[in-house]
Amino acid sequence: MLSTDGATRAVCMQKPIMAVTGDETVATGDMPAYQIRAPATALPQGVVMAASPGSLHGPQQLAEEATRKRELRLMKNREAARECRRKKKEYVKCLENRVAVLENQNKTLIEELKALKDLYCHKAE
Repeated sequence: MLSTDGATRAVCMQKPIMAVTGDETVATGDMPAYQIRAPATALPQGVVMAASPGSLHGPQQLAEEATRKRELRLMKNREAARECRRKKKEYVKCLENRVAVLENQNKTLIEELKALKDLYCHKAE
């Protein structure tokens, strides 16, 4: 079997690949019969292995790589947390401004209501 993983490694085994062909050999009803046969081209008899770049490193390089990945992840996490805090602060500030506007509007409406009540009470008398 021949399999490739990206362009980094290829493994060739000595087992032949079987191919399904559409040759109709027996016509039983409406279903065509298919036969399985070996491919026309044979694979090389030797086993070819090319190691991926990651497997050439020793345990120290793997540990350094894991440490580097962890540091990168932690740095990205810190940046994301900083951005999240900034957005939350902006959101809270926007809510505080909205509260101030609504309080002023409420105060104005209460004063207007009071003025209308006074005007109505004076007309009723």
